[in-house]
Amino acid sequence: MSKTVAVIGAGPVGLAAAAHVLERGFTPIVLEAGPSAAHAVRQWAHVQLFSPWEYDIDRASERLLKETGWNSPAPADYPTGGELIERYLEPLATKTRLKAHIQTSSRVTDISRIGFDKLKTKGREAAAFELRYQNGAGPKSIQAQAVIDASGTWFSPNPAGANGLSASGERDNAANIAYGMPDVLGTGRARYAGKTVAVLGAGHSAIGTLIDLARLAAQSPGTKSVWLLRGDNPAKAFGGGANDKLSARGELGTQFAALVAAGRIQVETEFRLTHLTRDGDRLRIGVGSSNCGRGIAADELIVATGFRSDLSFLRELRIQLDPAIECPVALAPLIDPNEHSCGTVRPHGARELAQEEPGFYFAGMKSYGRAPTFLMLTGYEQVRSIAAEIAGDHEAARRVELVLPEIGVCSRGPVAEAAGCCGGPAPTEVNACRATDAEAKKEGKAGCGCA
Repeated sequence: MSKTVAVIGAGPVGLAAAAHVLERGFTPIVLEAGPSAAHAVRQWAHVQLFSPWEYDIDRASERLLKETGWNSPAPADYPTGGELIERYLEPLATKTRLKAHIQTSSRVTDISRIGFDKLKTKGREAAAFELRYQNGAGPKSIQAQAVIDASGTWFSPNPAGANGLSASGERDNAANIAYGMPDVLGTGRARYAGKTVAVLGAGHSAIGTLIDLARLAAQSPGTKSVWLLRGDNPAKAFGGGANDKLSARGELGTQFAALVAAGRIQVETEFRLTHLTRDGDRLRIGVGSSNCGRGIAADELIVATGFRSDLSFLRELRIQLDPAIECPVALAPLIDPNEHSCGTVRPHGARELAQEEPGFYFAGMKSYGRAPTFLMLTGYEQVRSIAAEIAGDHEAARRVELVLPEIGVCSRGPVAEAAGCCGGPAPTEVNACRATDAEAKKEGKAGCGCA
């Protein structure tokens, strides 16, 4: 009997996981919470990807698509999220052999082992998984011999509060708060045009939104953007510029730096938001005491402070996660922003993603927990390795079949070294971001050798 592998999430990495599982001769069952595949991608369809098509297409998925006569987009072109759906994800989910294996509007609510609660050990690894999920017909369940959780993090954004909790008044003022990267030039234009909009965050979502708001200001007088930065150095958000091998990502940082230098974006550094109140029809966004602290007035607040994983349905599984990043323990040293902030992460697979629960794996953005800078290409390599491990092909699971583009930036900000960021790539066997960091760690130094 064919082994059944449950895949949670029908985004780019979840669909790639199903393609690799199918190619290994097993039966994938993809459970997608949204009404269609790529539901999370549809929320940022207006955003252009940093990576060109050559980095956006999984190879097993491509082989399935070619069976249908599909033509690959031009490798050097940069798609938007909408184009990624239209030209790749939608055909993959609806026109290939994967179609019969995808169940939409199916939100997973619980996972356990058949006949085993979390406490019971003997014989546990031989028991099948039970996944319970909810759809329009009510609660249902399936059984599987392995599970790949690629459910992502998009619908679990971090709150505005600087301490990881919601800011005081955040829930009460939800009508004037958006999370992630809203379409300020398209569907959200009427909401933001002519308004003062504060954007909290220092990552690519915040930068992209602030650039779009600057464009909106040129078209709609009265539009004003305020950048709320928790740190004290705006330059850290400008990226690697020409050193970034993903040129669109480097150009974004360069463009943003020019806007800040020209004074087209108001910058508020060390703004560790604590409370939100009303000032007539406007928001009062504050730091410190509501009586004597620092604050600004704005019509709208966009919170772009990253995401976190929904772990609620995994309570009966034996999951070990890094206590800070909430990612698999073996992966944490590669992506911990407290140790290094180089965006290029050594390729990794089943070995780093495995859990104490045999047959269960995190993949995709969810595998990174709260860490940023995830690339789809990283997820494709993850699920290729996981599918090989599930099939018992341990050599293929260990083999690295991916070379990632360099980001060109470390924790010290933009660099312009001939050798690249922090001396170039680290040796693959070293848990370090770049060569300089690897040398520091060999010497027993704490922190990042790139700092």
